[in-house]
Amino acid sequence: MVDESDPAVAGREGQARGHLWQARFADGPAETLRALSDSLVFDIRLFREDIAGSRAHVTMLASVGLLTPAERDKIVKALDRVEKEIDSGILEFIDSDEDIHTVVERRVIEIAGAAGAKLHAGRSRNDQIVADMRLWTRGAIDDIIGLIRGLQRTVLSKAEAAGEAYLPGYTHMQQAQPVTLAHHLLAHGWALQRDIERLADARSRVDVSPLGAGALAGSSLPLDPEMTADLLGFGAVFENSLDAVSDRDFVAETLFVLTLLGVHLSRIGEELVIWSTSEFGFVEFDDSFVTGSSMMPQKKNPDVAELVRGKSGRLIGNLAGLLATLKGLPLAYNKDLQEDKEPLFDTVDNARLSLLALDGLLASCRFLTKRMAEAAASPEAAATDLAEWLVEQGMPFREAHALVAEAVRRSIDENVPLVDLVESDPQLGPVAAALVEPGMSVSRRSTRGGAGPAAVRDQIERFRV
Repeated sequence: MVDESDPAVAGREGQARGHLWQARFADGPAETLRALSDSLVFDIRLFREDIAGSRAHVTMLASVGLLTPAERDKIVKALDRVEKEIDSGILEFIDSDEDIHTVVERRVIEIAGAAGAKLHAGRSRNDQIVADMRLWTRGAIDDIIGLIRGLQRTVLSKAEAAGEAYLPGYTHMQQAQPVTLAHHLLAHGWALQRDIERLADARSRVDVSPLGAGALAGSSLPLDPEMTADLLGFGAVFENSLDAVSDRDFVAETLFVLTLLGVHLSRIGEELVIWSTSEFGFVEFDDSFVTGSSMMPQKKNPDVAELVRGKSGRLIGNLAGLLATLKGLPLAYNKDLQEDKEPLFDTVDNARLSLLALDGLLASCRFLTKRMAEAAASPEAAATDLAEWLVEQGMPFREAHALVAEAVRRSIDENVPLVDLVESDPQLGPVAAALVEPGMSVSRRSTRGGAGPAAVRDQIERFRV
């Protein structure tokens, strides 16, 4: 219990119930300032990280002699209690609780008394908030990587189940060459793999402890930043205190990587939307992942794919907004940096939700492979194979390209089946005509990473690893 009869203790507790910086001013902050400045409404999400950082901090303070073991234990016990109170929702906030740091410190002082008032020694909210953000971002990256791997497993499962099914490949949204369905799906899987690699790389720059940097210039107290970093599992310690408190590169980089992930998810969503149209008819969605129309009874709308596609624009906006905020800031800390949290939280939340929803949509969908094969049956889709067959016979590619292009033009203009023109051409003939048959073209793709069945089987083995 706090001895309120002690004027010094009572005075400190009174200050703790005001804003942390209020002792400098005669009057409290204006309501408009508080409405603009207070961040508890969103940084409450950092309470676990803030308390974890405080536990490490007081442990370090005790190790360097700035706290007694008894004071350390009393503060840690109070921190444990505060964490439970916030987690359960029973902690009541008061007007002076402007951010998560204020809440935790105020409540620790209420519980631990004079010992709790030592919690902030050698620390500023400037290095404290960066530590919180780095801890939270590190965990979010790990979570997102796990969800991406889950989507990759679904892609792999669908690719393996597709066997040798094939569909038209497109360039410029025009039919180009047939590809196996597995090959098409794995193209998205490899893009997701790059997202994982980028996240892992970004994580290495997130994983740096700023604790000990203070407000901007370090501290005259005998702090041990290496110990604090080690207690929190950070892989490195800051090199420059000014940089440590002002750096939000790790937020911008995380936003960029998640935005690019969002773009990749949007591309999957876009294709699924197109494929589900009656004009394409390549995929049918499970009823649990579609919606209907309030007016048109026949509708089966691919809302999940559309919303995933739409979320990418939101993620792009979050990234652009933060970069615009950062571009003109001098060293070191500026209140503008408070604007890093909402775009990061929003991007992580929407990336996580998009991954989960798209995974469910893809896992439960049914690919209509017969319709895909029918769409890929156009003889013109084998035009490249005809040209390459002529190259194998010794003809220069440009000459072969022109010869086949002429045959395709005549087939369209004269309404003559291309196979007939190929079979009657003295430079092509019956052997080349066999290449025009449905399914033959895709079976010939044999190079590494190609769309043919054998090459795709090898690709699946590499992807599985």
